Amino acid sequence: MATSRVLGYLESKKNLAGSACGVAGVALALAGSAGPYWPAVVAGLYGAGALIAPPERVAPPRYPDAAERLGAVREDLGRLRAYVARAELPPAAAGTLAGLLERYAALLDPGWAADVLAAEPEAVHVLSRAIRADVPECVDAYHRTRWWTRITPGGASPERELERQLAALYEEAEGVAAALREAEARRQRTHTTYLEDRGRS
Repeated sequence: MATSRVLGYLESKKNLAGSACGVAGVALALAGSAGPYWPAVVAGLYGAGALIAPPERVAPPRYPDAAERLGAVREDLGRLRAYVARAELPPAAAGTLAGLLERYAALLDPGWAADVLAAEPEAVHVLSRAIRADVPECVDAYHRTRWWTRITPGGASPERELERQLAALYEEAEGVAAALREAEARRQRTHTTYLEDRGRS
């Protein structure tokens, strides 16, 4: 740790600028201009050079861009599909879930739809949360509840609860699609206004 700090300082702009000024001090000493106090002159010039050197620029952290985030969500959707394919679900819920996953796939499909989605961070968040957490939790909760229902019959139907959950998620996905459609229409209207204003000027 300490060694890396020392090496980092040796390569820093402060050390390089200080060294350049220190070399100028040595040149002055060799020329006889520094007198008997030449070590102090060299050290002073080194210190001055280190002080006036610009600070090291720390690179800002790099975060995934929109395309990378969508790519990760697409991969998660593939994993979700593999998980769902192994799950035993009632026919009605299985049909709703298949339609829901198709809706997610259509929204995430590379192309202009994904370009619109990438420009809407809230929509990306909603989809990633549904794919990574909500749908798997619905399926897993159904299996756990169904097991308990076999031991202690009665109470709410796990099949009905699963269908209600998937219906809510499907409605949410429809809302995302409608919001993206409106965002695209808004961009189109803005461009129309820009073109009309440009034509009048």
